[in-house]
Parts: sequence; structure tokens; C-alpha cells
Amino acid sequence: MKKPSRPQVSDHAVLRFLERVKGVNINAIRRRIGKAVTLGDAFPEATGIIHGGHIYKVRNGVVTTVLPIRGNRTNRKPPKGRTNGKG
Repeated sequence: MKKPSRPQVSDHAVLRFLERVKGVNINAIRRRIGKAVTLGDAFPEATGIIHGGHIYKVRNGVVTTVLPIRGNRTNRKPPKGRTNGKG
């Protein structure tokens, strides 16, 4: 008999876990993102706003994601088999 698989975890569940279990202030994060994108107010048709080393992607007036600027990624793992940039 096949072992039942674990349930998938939704983004909503992760958000509520961070807020309710870990005590992360989601509204403070929302305000911080809002302040970062106010630079784009002068360009209402902008689809991305660069601020603090990140690109805030915007669609229909809503910030949909935040990406690191290429080459400025954090928590990157080196390629397997490479320790100092040499193969």
C-alpha cells in the first residue's frame, strides 16, 4: 500500500505561519515595500522599480514580486565542484 503524501503548503499558510507563529509584522513589511515603490509614482506605467538592490515588479498598480538585481543575489550556493571559482 502506498504511503499517503504530505499535504502541499500554500503561500497563504506560509504567510500566516510567519505572522502568527513567528511574530513577523506583515503590515510593517507591506509598508516598507510601499515606501520602496513610491519612487515609481512619477512613472505610473512602470513595470519595475529598482530600490535598495532589488527590483519591485508591478502589474496593474500592485507589487507582485521582489527580485534581487542580477549579480547581487544573496544566499547563493557555489556551483558543485567549485570552491574558489576555478573548475
